[in-house]
Amino acid sequence: MNRSAAQSAAQHNPELLQDAWTCQGCGKCTAVCPVSRTGLGFSPRRLIQKAVQDNVDTVLPDRALYACLGCDRCTQVCKSGISISGLMLKLRALAYKQGIAGKPAHAGVLQSLMRIMASGSAAPQNRLEWLDSSLSVADQGDVLYFVGCAPYFETVFNYLGVQPLRTARNAIRLLNHIGIKPVLLPDERCCGHDLLWLGDVDNFKKLAERNLTQIKAAQARTVVFSCPEGLRTFKLDYPRYFGSLEFEVLHISEFLTSGTNGQLKPGALSTRVAYHDPCRLGRHLGIYDPPRKLLESIPGLELVEMKHTREAATCCGGTCWIECGAAVKSLQNERLDEARSTKADRLVTACPKCDIHLRCALVNAESDTGPAITNIVDLVAESLRLTEPAKPRKAAKHTRKGGEAYAG
Repeated sequence: MNRSAAQSAAQHNPELLQDAWTCQGCGKCTAVCPVSRTGLGFSPRRLIQKAVQDNVDTVLPDRALYACLGCDRCTQVCKSGISISGLMLKLRALAYKQGIAGKPAHAGVLQSLMRIMASGSAAPQNRLEWLDSSLSVADQGDVLYFVGCAPYFETVFNYLGVQPLRTARNAIRLLNHIGIKPVLLPDERCCGHDLLWLGDVDNFKKLAERNLTQIKAAQARTVVFSCPEGLRTFKLDYPRYFGSLEFEVLHISEFLTSGTNGQLKPGALSTRVAYHDPCRLGRHLGIYDPPRKLLESIPGLELVEMKHTREAATCCGGTCWIECGAAVKSLQNERLDEARSTKADRLVTACPKCDIHLRCALVNAESDTGPAITNIVDLVAESLRLTEPAKPRKAAKHTRKGGEAYAG
């Protein structure tokens, strides 16, 4: 790495270490950090102190820079109001320009797919092949459903038995049920969340520009997401780089429980569920009540809370498909243990990545016992007898190699 180049980059970005200089050194961030609590050597405070006391180029090659999950648990307890995840984004972007990045999980296939989508020479995608004749969608209209990376997740994580495209179809069924024919983009791209959190800002911006252009052409006034990371990226990151959005963005639980859309009347389900708050939906966006309101609208359903919930919810260990190791495995198992302790029949998620990470831990546990992991969209569709049957698929064992210390 070019030392002078890194120092020069930091000097020309004075806001880069502004948060670091604000740090009071109290250590509360490290005390609540889920990765730190695994005892595998990561400390947000120590990383900040290193950035302040040494030259910034000493931080950039540090693997600890990629241990942060961006869960934002630390932000809630920081006396100085520092966003550790915001600082990590800035440092990773600088590191990426110097040719440094975290170790990709799954052989880097997901990052490769995202960069292919960002490429101007990318071949047209067959994005809508998964639709069936029972679904009503449009090319233009007020409400657009952003599918996200579900088609790719279904292929890459097939061995876990995940079915994100089933969830996408059920989301459209729910919208159709309340009289909405959503717009789907025939050449939609990844929202860019993972590349941004990796530090690849240039390709993130290319993805964002393509999505914004298509949404504008579709004349959408509201964009609905079933992926919290997509929602977070549109709501917080797109405006930071491209200015205010010309449309409203909502999680599907918000959309289905707000205003006239409250006409959704789920049918009865006799089941006991625990709800897992995704970090991007909860701590990043403050969306805690709409998913619970949606669950509580199902007659016969009993909603129970885990030990750590809402603002204090335990992270599933997911971030941007990097550094997938022992710390992540520990967090996943901790969350599953909390779910088991509630005696719930199902652990309900509102995020495809949470589904993937928690299911991975469940599949690879010594004992596969535990609540069934269910996306909230699929559960509501089931209550209305709208859903397609889940495929009876036996998930294969898949063991991580290496047991590295940091996060994934």
